[in-house]
Amino acid sequence: MTTVKGVDTRGAQHCETTALGVLLRHLGLDLSEPMLFGLGSGLSFVYWDSKNMDFPFLGGRVRPFELTRNLADRLGLELEVRETGSARRGWENVAAAIDSGRPVGLQLDSYHLDYFTSKVHFGGHVVALYGYDEQSAYLVDTEQQGGAVSTSLDSLARARAARGPMTARHRSFTLDSPGEPPAPRDRIVPAITACADAFLDPPIANLGHRGIEKAGKLVPGWLGRTEAPGRDLPQAALLMEKAGTGGALFRNLYRDFLGECAEWLDSAHLRTGHRLYSEAAGLWTGVAALVAEAGESGDGQCLVRAGAVLGDIARIEREAMRALRRLRDEAPAG
Repeated sequence: MTTVKGVDTRGAQHCETTALGVLLRHLGLDLSEPMLFGLGSGLSFVYWDSKNMDFPFLGGRVRPFELTRNLADRLGLELEVRETGSARRGWENVAAAIDSGRPVGLQLDSYHLDYFTSKVHFGGHVVALYGYDEQSAYLVDTEQQGGAVSTSLDSLARARAARGPMTARHRSFTLDSPGEPPAPRDRIVPAITACADAFLDPPIANLGHRGIEKAGKLVPGWLGRTEAPGRDLPQAALLMEKAGTGGALFRNLYRDFLGECAEWLDSAHLRTGHRLYSEAAGLWTGVAALVAEAGESGDGQCLVRAGAVLGDIARIEREAMRALRRLRDEAPAG
């Protein structure tokens, strides 16, 4: 068995920040999961639906791997990404990193992993690999999936070779620090304002605050959008609260990130953003509960109420991001 020595195999709530935490701790940089998520400008929103989808998708983060690229850039880290159409070459890339004493991140389709009990295709899943032997790969995944886990090499190969939405071509990545990275507290304002800019000025109506508004108008019709509301609506609610989002569709993570930042920066705009995201997080959990109730009871009024709450959330998050964007022009006292 070949393993990287000294790897901290703590799982966290979200897959990409879990993997990043493993790689960064190995470099000696131990940041909380909310800080990783926030420094990577991870918060977003998307309402996605199309004719070939069984049911609409609500997303609360940026695209898979965008958070990783943002975080590496913000902390001055060297991000080496390998992609290939060859399964053999893809495994050689991974084994070379492990053999040289470095954990490696992988993007793959979680459907194929042995330890995943929920068999749903998701090509944007990210794990950290820290060892292997002739039969198995040793991974770090989220707390929900068990933290330090293993899967067969065959299942890992299938997961990495999968094609479909959000998949990558046998993508693996490592992080390195060429010098002393900047203090995280010196990078929080650029991270927050970049996230606010993207959220407030989305290129299409499905994204950002406009996407939440759109969801508020469309969610009341969800009972007519599916032939299996007892399956699809509770599943949508589960994805919002439990499927690696940190609860409240990632709003809990962003709320906690802003709370950590407020310990470093004395800013009225930051405190406003933190207060409003605390409010929004609770409302998101309420929306998930209403969506689940609608699926279980068939009561369309639950979805009407969920749509109204989403309208409130759009307003609250828009106000929060406007306050946070003003950090760019503010000279913090702390």
